[in-house]
Amino acid sequence: MLVVTEREQLPVPQAKAGDPAAWDTLFKRYQLPLYAYVFELIHDEQSSLDIVQETFISAARNIDGLRDDERFGSWLFGIAHQKCVQRWRRHSREKDTLQEIAAAWPEIEDGPADVLIRQEQEAEFMALLNQLPPAQRSVLLLHFLEDFSIEEISAITGAQPGTVKSRLHYAKRALRKLLEEKSNEDST
Repeated sequence: MLVVTEREQLPVPQAKAGDPAAWDTLFKRYQLPLYAYVFELIHDEQSSLDIVQETFISAARNIDGLRDDERFGSWLFGIAHQKCVQRWRRHSREKDTLQEIAAAWPEIEDGPADVLIRQEQEAEFMALLNQLPPAQRSVLLLHFLEDFSIEEISAITGAQPGTVKSRLHYAKRALRKLLEEKSNEDST
């Protein structure tokens, strides 16, 4: 996944000044990682595209509120996260499922049989992830897939760093337990 490092120079000051080329650069830089993050939370292609679009619209309207230009990525993911939370609240009665990837899969040969096996494993793993509470799935995705620090996840989710650490700990523990249960079921 594409992650912006703190040393990377982004045209945030130019975007604040309303430069369309700067916004184009920021959009190209963040469109895919933002979509991947939102899609893994929402697991609905059209809704994910809508949320990414809404995120950039909100960012353009509110960029003057960004205090530290170097934190643009965290700020943008925070907007997307809040839009996902709003969607969860709207759809909570319908019990929409959410998905995230918590860990990278080991490299596998790309032969047809290997691709099928990997797809089956990913599907099983995603089904297990869906059993975790949304807050835990969110921190797993941000930490392991997007490689955000605890502090950045705190800024994105609005939770205290200690809460983020706790959610990450309990999410890993719950996922480990689910994997063990799955393994026990498969061996019987």
